[in-house]
Amino acid sequence: MPILHTKINARTDEFRAKADAMSAAVDDLKAKIATIQQGGGADYQTRHLARGKLLPRERINRLIDDGSPFLELSQLAAYKVYDEDVPAAGLIAGVGRVSGIECMIIANDATVKGALTTR
Repeated sequence: MPILHTKINARTDEFRAKADAMSAAVDDLKAKIATIQQGGGADYQTRHLARGKLLPRERINRLIDDGSPFLELSQLAAYKVYDEDVPAAGLIAGVGRVSGIECMIIANDATVKGALTTR
């Protein structure tokens, strides 16, 4: 395999500034996704669990094959679209392996949308 050569100099101030900006953007994205993954929050999750229901990510983890990855897509769908503090669209969508077959999986998060009517 041929070696790919680059003219990028990772020691320049410009490179470091851009690398720092990218690192900050990635950290911000990770923080937003972590917040979104909390769904409607602890109170609504507790209420949902008290009804004997699983949270959506738990349902997905039980559905997909053991040890297989789940590639979540569109975590920021509808992010900051609503006037209320709603974490994205209250929807989890991604690709996972079920019985050895790659499948598109969609799960609604009732702690978000279902909880909106009771807020």
